[in-house]
Amino acid sequence: MPDFKRGRSFLRGAPAACLILFLAACSGGQPSAPETAAGPTAASTTASSAPAAPSASAVVPPSSAASTATPGKRPTLSKEAQLETNRQLIRAAKANDPVQVRKLIAAGGDVNAKDDIQDSAFLYAGAEGFNEVLKLTIEAGADVKATNRYGGTALIPASEHGHVETIRILIAAGVPVDHVNNLGWTAMQEAILLNNGGPRQQEAVRLLLDAGANPDIRDPQGRTALQNAERLGFTEIAELIRGR
Repeated sequence: MPDFKRGRSFLRGAPAACLILFLAACSGGQPSAPETAAGPTAASTTASSAPAAPSASAVVPPSSAASTATPGKRPTLSKEAQLETNRQLIRAAKANDPVQVRKLIAAGGDVNAKDDIQDSAFLYAGAEGFNEVLKLTIEAGADVKATNRYGGTALIPASEHGHVETIRILIAAGVPVDHVNNLGWTAMQEAILLNNGGPRQQEAVRLLLDAGANPDIRDPQGRTALQNAERLGFTEIAELIRGR
């Protein structure tokens, strides 16, 4: 049996830690770590206040945002991001880079957006005969009736340059064949007036005639396509037009 008289005198001057040890010995239990007046121990406070780490499935990298867009629709971009994406798309089209064009269209680029000289990805690709880029812009919803800084459709410069396959693509896409630009010329007139009347120009005129183009639309000088072909000595083109 403990000597409680001596115990009382000992405990009277003992520090609190000794008191805890004495009581634990009397009860047969183990002493527990004391809590401070401010609350739990530092270790438990740190654990409870730290935010839980997100699971791998909850982390979505910003670069994957485009993949969540509805198929067939452009992702929604801020005004600044849209302008920059459109700028890069036109630049990629002018560089005849179909891989980059495809990526930028998927990222939200607008194939109908125009730069400072009124070129769009669609209009430039059509004018220059960049057929792979052109097809991508048409698939992405290009406005086939859009006009350039000269008031002409993509078909007019394509015909001027004799881009035969491009002409086929544009006609099939529904570009108007009799549109008159600011110079007063149709695609057929430009095919005759601004080139050499060679085989590619002959095929351009043939394709336009097959698509229903009207050779009787006059230029600002009052001449028809036939009259211009005869005047310039393009006999093959003149025969094509007479045959219609």
